[in-house]
Amino acid sequence: MRISSVICPLCREGGARLFASVDGRDYLRCENCQATFLHPDQRPSREVERHEYAQHRNRPGDPAYRAFLAQLAGPLLQRLAPARSGLDYGCGPGPALAAMLQEAGHHVTLYDPFFHPDPRALEARYDFITCTEVVEHFHEPAREFARLATMLKPGGLLAIQTCLQTNDARFARWNYRRDPTHVVFYREASFLRIARRHDWIMEIPAPNVVFLTRETRSPLLIYDDGT
Repeated sequence: MRISSVICPLCREGGARLFASVDGRDYLRCENCQATFLHPDQRPSREVERHEYAQHRNRPGDPAYRAFLAQLAGPLLQRLAPARSGLDYGCGPGPALAAMLQEAGHHVTLYDPFFHPDPRALEARYDFITCTEVVEHFHEPAREFARLATMLKPGGLLAIQTCLQTNDARFARWNYRRDPTHVVFYREASFLRIARRHDWIMEIPAPNVVFLTRETRSPLLIYDDGT
């Protein structure tokens, strides 16, 4: 299997190297954006993805699931002005986050390539877009983030929840890696690279939550303590 010729699907640069081979799968690390990604030849098919997603039991009324989503919803609701319009991108079969945001007075459109495949949702522009447990599934993240950029209004906010990859030594035993539909894993440096490409401001308001705001000034990394 050739490694040297593989282009990073996130930053579209060369220079990826073999990072780990685990359970018959080869993971590469991009030296430029620090993303770790599954070799493109080993990505799951749409049939495998649909089967895996259908096993999820994420009901909108489940208190435990709502508590999990509150990690993103809490800081997002603090930032939004009243009655904003948003898109729940990759909402899945049980759009609990959309329900939570609608209960707070916002209008939320649903889109999911498997469960809510409405192309009209991708033609509008939004005050905010949410991606909860979605970006790790992107086969072509550079293309996906470019699409999301076109749908954000000036000053709009892209809110992402994903488990950041921080411990290389534990990667092989990491439960997040074991999901066969998780094909790319991000570090803070990876999101900063995305922010620079799209002239976004990057903020980390909570663990494993990243906010990318569409602005015209240079990107800035803000931590919880405001520095």
